[in-house]
Amino acid sequence: MASHLDLEEQEQLAQLKAFWAQYGNLITWALTLVLAGFAAWNGWNWWQREQAAKAAAMFDELQRAADAGDAAKTAGIFNDLKDRFGGTAFAQQGGLLTAKLQFDKGAPDAAATALNWVADNAGETEYRTVAKLRLAGLLADQKKYDEALKQLDGATSKEFEALVADRRGDILLAQGKADEAKAAYKKAWDAMDPAVQYRRLIDAKLTALGAAPAADGAAK
Repeated sequence: MASHLDLEEQEQLAQLKAFWAQYGNLITWALTLVLAGFAAWNGWNWWQREQAAKAAAMFDELQRAADAGDAAKTAGIFNDLKDRFGGTAFAQQGGLLTAKLQFDKGAPDAAATALNWVADNAGETEYRTVAKLRLAGLLADQKKYDEALKQLDGATSKEFEALVADRRGDILLAQGKADEAKAAYKKAWDAMDPAVQYRRLIDAKLTALGAAPAADGAAK
């Protein structure tokens, strides 16, 4: 009996060796790829967390400079932030904050440069829309109305639909296109949450154009 088991075990071992000789290399490569992929995924997550932490620290420094009103230092930190961590939300927030300070300091061209970077590089539609809204405002101040309207065409975030329509109304009104401005304000008024106080300002604009929403509602 012992001899029979020895022969059977030897046969199984021989079959195993033959199987491994044929498929072992393939299995080893496949397993290596799976393990390498798992290691790479863990490494990528670690790298992402590391990048985010560094970007957050740099953004905190930028915010302190902005709070102090130091436009030159703020711009310098933003340049480093976008060069090193341009794919993070901190870089996009930093661009918006830098642009606001530059505008407040009377440097609209520098503000436009920062806003253009956010509009072109932000991964989220919301950041791109905010940047384009502010760019439209800068361009409108310079009476570059057609360019301002083009910026609004690219401001597509649903959350800012009412503000985009309101800004469009302001620009169209500045161009003397009262009927088109009225339509834009009406769209803004319809899209704006009634609980938001800003809606009253849109109401006032419509009223000034002879299209008060309350009067329209009463007519219905």
